[in-house]
Amino acid sequence: MAHSLGLTQPKSTHHPKISFSATETDVTEWKGDLLVVGATEKDLTKDAASKKFENPILNKLDAHLSGLLSLVSSEEDFTGKPGQSTVLRLPGLGSKRIGLIGLGKSSSFFSPASFQGLGEAVATVAKASQSSSVAVALASSPTDKLGSASALASGVVLGLFEDCRFKSESKKPSLSSVDLIGFGTGPELEKRLKFAEDVSYGVIFGRELINSPANVLTPAVLAEEAAKVASTYSDVFTANILNEEQCRELKMGSYLAVAAASANPPFFIHLVYRPPGGDVKTKLALVGKGLTFDSGGYNIKAGPGSSIELMKFDMGGSAAVLGAAKAIGEIKPPGVEVHFIVAACENMISGTGMRPGDVITASNGKTIEVNNTDAEGRLTLADALVYACNQGVDKIVDLATLTGACVIALGTSMAGIYTPNDELATEVIAASERSGEKLWRMPLEESYWEMMKSGCADMVNTGGRAGGSITAALFLKQFVSEKVQWMHIDMAGPVWNEKKKSGTGFGVATLVEWVQTNSSA
Repeated sequence: MAHSLGLTQPKSTHHPKISFSATETDVTEWKGDLLVVGATEKDLTKDAASKKFENPILNKLDAHLSGLLSLVSSEEDFTGKPGQSTVLRLPGLGSKRIGLIGLGKSSSFFSPASFQGLGEAVATVAKASQSSSVAVALASSPTDKLGSASALASGVVLGLFEDCRFKSESKKPSLSSVDLIGFGTGPELEKRLKFAEDVSYGVIFGRELINSPANVLTPAVLAEEAAKVASTYSDVFTANILNEEQCRELKMGSYLAVAAASANPPFFIHLVYRPPGGDVKTKLALVGKGLTFDSGGYNIKAGPGSSIELMKFDMGGSAAVLGAAKAIGEIKPPGVEVHFIVAACENMISGTGMRPGDVITASNGKTIEVNNTDAEGRLTLADALVYACNQGVDKIVDLATLTGACVIALGTSMAGIYTPNDELATEVIAASERSGEKLWRMPLEESYWEMMKSGCADMVNTGGRAGGSITAALFLKQFVSEKVQWMHIDMAGPVWNEKKKSGTGFGVATLVEWVQTNSSA
């Protein structure tokens, strides 16, 4: 990435690939740095008389360790609760260390999110012990071995990730190989592990885009990053980056009004994935909000809780779209054409900027009275959605950090989805269940459109505080053809992990799963 202000230049990144392999080796015979066993609360149950584990795998390991595992679990009160972990150093045995990681109650254990959490915990333990070779086994066999192994591998890759591009010092993780014991073997498992890795590195790319400060990731640099994805996978991708004049020719007045105040010019990003072989049964569009910084404009974000210092993440929707593009370039799903669309710009303040009360005209001819310059994301998406419909696609999913109202409604763990199409809702929700990302369908209450009516234009861009996420979705609906299935995902809540002070890459995994659903794979 280039830089434009403050002499800040990110260090180049290289994410070392981890070698995943499936094996049916006996846990007591595996040799390496760290053997991790995931155990539920039920697995830790001990026989009242003998004080031995009732679980056969834990009992076998404990016997191999002369009762040390049982002793430590009692002394450290390790009961298998979520988040619990303990590591034993074992000089002279096959594995240098054995770790136990709690998985909670068995009823809540077998889900993609739980297995991804286990993988992240494995990565944490591996980093702390500076382990190079790790094996992971489960005390109880999972009901879905392929899905479990895939989510586990994803968690390890994501758990190892640390964004140190803007730190003067950084430490590279030593982990290089992970053996999965008891998850089965064979080509189908290997395929699922490769898929999980490809998606995870797409998520990491999304996180890096979100984490990049606005003085580094300008609209021009975001466009450069998108073009790099297309050039890396030039066998299946093409890129068309439109400048301000080209957008003006397409009459994108809504998008350009938002961009007008910034010294950094806007760039409209359009990548196209066409599958190898050329046969296409479905055409999709993924549209991401791409505000690389949002000051709020003249309705400036001010005061406690405005989060203006975090507004680098206002391009989280575009990060999801471009992260998905990277993953799809690796996976190359057959039979589906995918358009990746981002209207990239900044929302700033200057004498050339959009004012409250201005009337602007979108590329479909509809006019908008701007009653709040801080409701700018929907103005950029308006022209992006019109453009997407003009590509002849069958289905559109847009993603945006659009409203604080959705965060109030659903918190920071899940995104709200809006669509008039039940079939599309079913598809995307099923994809999210496979990815482990949480979505919640919200109502598109048409009667709320009354709040969006203007006295001098076709509509206003905000409808007040009540139902703010719903009226935002209704606004976007005005720019989508009725012939196209459409969904809006408001991801303002889960875009950012406040505890880790990092972008999450939310949306990438679900988008890839959804594209895969629509492919002929």
